[in-house]
Amino acid sequence: MPFLNYHHLRYFRVIAQELSLTRAAAKLNLSAPALSIQLKQLEESLGHVLFERGRGGLTLTEAGQLALDYADTIGRAGEELMDVMQHRPRGGRHVLRVGAVATLSRNFQLEFLRPALHRAEVEVVIRSGGLRELLVALHAHEVDLVLSNQAARRDAERPWHSHLLAEQPVSLVGVPAWKKKKLRFPEDFRDVPVILPSMESNTRAGFDRLMAAAGARPRVMAEVDDMAMLRLLAREGEGLALVPPVVVRDEIESGVLVETHRIPQISETFYAITPSRRFPNPLVGELVGRMGKAKAV
Repeated sequence: MPFLNYHHLRYFRVIAQELSLTRAAAKLNLSAPALSIQLKQLEESLGHVLFERGRGGLTLTEAGQLALDYADTIGRAGEELMDVMQHRPRGGRHVLRVGAVATLSRNFQLEFLRPALHRAEVEVVIRSGGLRELLVALHAHEVDLVLSNQAARRDAERPWHSHLLAEQPVSLVGVPAWKKKKLRFPEDFRDVPVILPSMESNTRAGFDRLMAAAGARPRVMAEVDDMAMLRLLAREGEGLALVPPVVVRDEIESGVLVETHRIPQISETFYAITPSRRFPNPLVGELVGRMGKAKAV
């Protein structure tokens, strides 16, 4: 297989800029014959002549123009690699790979990622899954951070940083007809139909403790570990859903749903989990710092 020399590509780019071996050689601090040999080796590797030589100097052939497009891309990638390794500011396109726990509010994810989404030079890749699965991806450098509603355990092998981005009390929400019932919380919640997060949720555990202390047993009509589905079930009107207000912000603003009870004893937390890395993605620091309340735990 032909060998492609990075230096050959660099010399080729300079020759293409100058369209003169003499000027390019001077710029590269080489002799013109030596540079001509380097160009010939590149042409032999590619199997095509890259320049036509005429009285007016050099002009790119069709193959030369195609090769220049690739050489420019490779050159920019090499320059960006050097910037990353030397911790210098980078230009060009950036990719932010985000892992998001499936139970996390989509509205909160959007709020966190909005600054990156509105930058033309940034591509955001979002991967959804369970926390354990996403932490494995974080350890394998497959994602740059994980958004979660709980902190990650630290240990010697995985010294995660869990940045507290926000903390919100949860609420019971339902269609407007539920507001008219004027139920007292928690004492009037015997046999009231409710839609709850799954048993693994911290908010579910807090809700169950409050119900047990009050001796009230609501009727659990659904357990859901996906916030988008929980929101849709609340809109059906058959029961009250336990959610952080950010999950149903649009429905509350439009009047489709109303907040019947704010429960300050229970709060939902939102974390950005980042690894200890020698070469962190700079976009991560920008987004985490922007939230204001971010505090590593």
